[in-house]
Amino acid sequence: MADLGEWNSLEVVRLEERGAYLDGHECGEILLPTYEGGQGAEVGSWMRVFIYNDSEDRLIATTKEPKITVGECAALRVVQVNQAGAFLDWGLSKDLMLPFGEQKRKVSEGVTVMVQAYVDEQSGRIAATTKLGRFLGKERRTFLEDEQVDIIVVRRSTNGYNVIVEGTHWGMIYHDQIFQPVSLGDKLKGYVLQLREDDKVDIILQKPGAEKVGTLAEQIMSKLQQGNGFLDVGDKSDALAIQAMFGVSKKTYKKALGKLYKERKIVFADGGVKLL
Repeated sequence: MADLGEWNSLEVVRLEERGAYLDGHECGEILLPTYEGGQGAEVGSWMRVFIYNDSEDRLIATTKEPKITVGECAALRVVQVNQAGAFLDWGLSKDLMLPFGEQKRKVSEGVTVMVQAYVDEQSGRIAATTKLGRFLGKERRTFLEDEQVDIIVVRRSTNGYNVIVEGTHWGMIYHDQIFQPVSLGDKLKGYVLQLREDDKVDIILQKPGAEKVGTLAEQIMSKLQQGNGFLDVGDKSDALAIQAMFGVSKKTYKKALGKLYKERKIVFADGGVKLL
């Protein structure tokens, strides 16, 4: 069966002037139009295609890459608002509909909104919603401390940035743990700090523990070699200067310097660090 709103591998069963027809199994034959990537298809070959609805709500295939698939979240621009709802640019020929009932706050043309794609059970169409909470926290899973996870930044709050972790859980990156530019819609790698009792996940962006310190030590050595053996940012330097240069906290920076000092690779001199 071909899955709506997802990538599928389907066999080409016949060719016509307007495109290739693919075996959608229980869904019947699905057209891959020439303008959607059907040119050059051969009967019997298999093609990786994304399935969505055309303007007449028929299933249609494309080899083009959408900005979002069902179950995913993304920041999409509103290209039109009419009596039916808002329509979003998701990289395909037909815009993605954001119904009025799925808008947490009314949106207007030209703005960018964070949405999740889903298949509407009543209409059978792919749609978007800004009410992200109703799709999160449904899946029970355990996150391990220091585990690397995929996150997407969805909004700024008083304490930091709310993120979605692995597409299933709410998470938070606190302001005092952010040492790099962060923007809404960013898809990043993060690390689990802790799983809270409310089933939400605290996230940090830097590698934790000894691995992080080791990586930072290598970066410091590289900077020293590029700077003729001297770095004017030392263990007593301002935290903002350290953050600007390495994107880490002063505490982590001092640990990395301590590691290099114990290994007799550096000394502290003239308010900075000198390479031995």
